[in-house]
Amino acid sequence: MNSVNSALWTKPFMLCLANNLFLFIFYFAQTTILPIYILKELGGTLTQAGLAMTLFMISAIAIRPFSGLIIEKFGIRKTLIISEIFFSLFSITYLLADQLTLLFIVRFIHGIWFSVLTTVCVPVVNQFIPEQRKGEGMGYFVMSVNLGIVLGPLLGLSLIEYWSYFQVSSLLIALVFIGFAFCFMIPVNEPEKPVAAPVQKKSFALEDFVEKKALSVAILAMLVSFSYASIMSFIAPYAESKDLMSYAGLFFVVFAISMMSLRPFTGKIYDRKGPQYVIYPALLAFSLGLLTLSQIQSLFGFMLSAVFIGIGFGSVQPCLQTLAIQRAPKHRIGYATSTFYTFYDIGIAAGSFIIGALIAGYSYQFAFILCSLLTLCSIGYFKLVVQAKVVKNS
Repeated sequence: MNSVNSALWTKPFMLCLANNLFLFIFYFAQTTILPIYILKELGGTLTQAGLAMTLFMISAIAIRPFSGLIIEKFGIRKTLIISEIFFSLFSITYLLADQLTLLFIVRFIHGIWFSVLTTVCVPVVNQFIPEQRKGEGMGYFVMSVNLGIVLGPLLGLSLIEYWSYFQVSSLLIALVFIGFAFCFMIPVNEPEKPVAAPVQKKSFALEDFVEKKALSVAILAMLVSFSYASIMSFIAPYAESKDLMSYAGLFFVVFAISMMSLRPFTGKIYDRKGPQYVIYPALLAFSLGLLTLSQIQSLFGFMLSAVFIGIGFGSVQPCLQTLAIQRAPKHRIGYATSTFYTFYDIGIAAGSFIIGALIAGYSYQFAFILCSLLTLCSIGYFKLVVQAKVVKNS
């Protein structure tokens, strides 16, 4: 820990938030406008647009289990700088990708550096959060991701109506490089490793890829992200089926406001009373939001579901990430982070595929109700598996 007091809003902490925000604005804006570019300027199909998204996720998920090992081998600061350099450089290549094959290659390689960078950012920011304010601090850090979820698509879709893809991407690249500059201003320290006799390793072991102490929390994150995939991937077509497509953007605005309105309180409750005081009501609210969404017939119901989902998902995600890193020793936070994100990403990928199949075979309503029930079941999992392993005052 760099600071001996309980100050949270220090310069290094704010630099970490800004870098993370710009990173995710780029990611979500590109995710939104890239299909438009593929369809309108490259003459691609919907399938090829989907492939560009899938390739990015495949490489990100594939490298995620190795991220903790990479951080341990190269160190936190070196991993941060190198991954930021390559992520920034490959963001420029979008401007040069004027053929589908080239764009697919760019997406696949970019996903690798996105995975490493987003993993190492967590142990970096963790250094500047006081121990007694971990829940609050990680809550704000995750909020920078959630703001990217809202601001990225909003910026991308607003500008692409008037600007070319080249111009919009140039602006997004500028944001990435601003974040890159911030990295050199963050005073990163390497955590001390426990002194132990050197062991001659002949092969990789499970602990080289997974932090076992964070595994139960990561599985719960996978269950939550599986259900969230129904929102991320299918809220727009569902809104269109209900003649509410013009309000799909407003859904995410309400989602973000609901999420941010409680963030200052949920983090403090986590720190003072424990994770269960946030996670139980958050999972219940998320489940209720999905159930409400499945039954909407009007704009009011649509916005009400956004409120519940914002409160629920927006509260539970940072709490689970905080719990995962608190389970691990300081020198293994990188492993805990990679374990958390690996399972979280698997939940998103599996959810997008399985829920899409359920919608095609049954209905949107059936899929959202099923996700609501799965979220309710995850409350039992938290009680019986995760909470049973929580150390008091962790």
